[in-house]
Amino acid sequence: MEDLLQNLGTLLMLVLLQAVLGFDNLLYISLESKNAPEEKRSYVRKVGITLAIFLRIALLFVLIRLISIFQDELFTIHLGEFFHGKFNGHSLIVLAGGIFIIYTAIKEIWHMIAFEDAEDGNKPSRQKSTGQVIFMIVVMNIVFSFDSILSAMALTDVFWVMALAIGIGGVLMIVLADTISNFLAKNRMYEVLGLFILFLVGIMLVTEGGHLAHISLFGEEIVQMSKSTFYFILVILILTDVAQGRYQKNLIKAQEQANKNKA
Repeated sequence: MEDLLQNLGTLLMLVLLQAVLGFDNLLYISLESKNAPEEKRSYVRKVGITLAIFLRIALLFVLIRLISIFQDELFTIHLGEFFHGKFNGHSLIVLAGGIFIIYTAIKEIWHMIAFEDAEDGNKPSRQKSTGQVIFMIVVMNIVFSFDSILSAMALTDVFWVMALAIGIGGVLMIVLADTISNFLAKNRMYEVLGLFILFLVGIMLVTEGGHLAHISLFGEEIVQMSKSTFYFILVILILTDVAQGRYQKNLIKAQEQANKNKA
């Protein structure tokens, strides 16, 4: 009985951890699903997350038994004082995910500000097939899952507790994915904010991967961005966007009032 209560307490902690660490994943899913045909967007989010849940549990099973494969050093790159790094499987996956997210965020921001997109923000050429979007959602889910899985393994060694926490976290993501996507669709002004947050997520993953690989540039080792720093910057970005939005509304009202007075 005592072990069961302890396991249930650990399960609750892991579910909360999944919820906290899953925010950036949900943001990516919401933005990536926009590349699918409109009538299929909810479908690709649900299918992508569902497939990712099973793959996360499979990854958990693999990591428990073969953790050394991901943690053991694979190769070293040494270019004098300019660059030095010792890479393992874990660091390579996190680095690749971070770089891809930064690329995705920059590409989408560029699409928003490019002149040719000003006339038509939903060009067919930018759309991907349903399968492509589901594939990207699943792949990036795996990248994002490493932190939560390794954190879970640090809290408990009971497989069913970790697997159930992953399942519950996945169900919560399915429930919230449509809500976040619909909010961004109805409030297009927040898309830019979301993309910059996604860019920040990419930076966080790159610094994490660089830290895991002990990368140093010009003799200075890369330091991982802490979660507290990430959330602090996130709050500042949101507050800045809210203040900017209200300031613009006040300017519009003042301009309208000035035009009425002139009339």
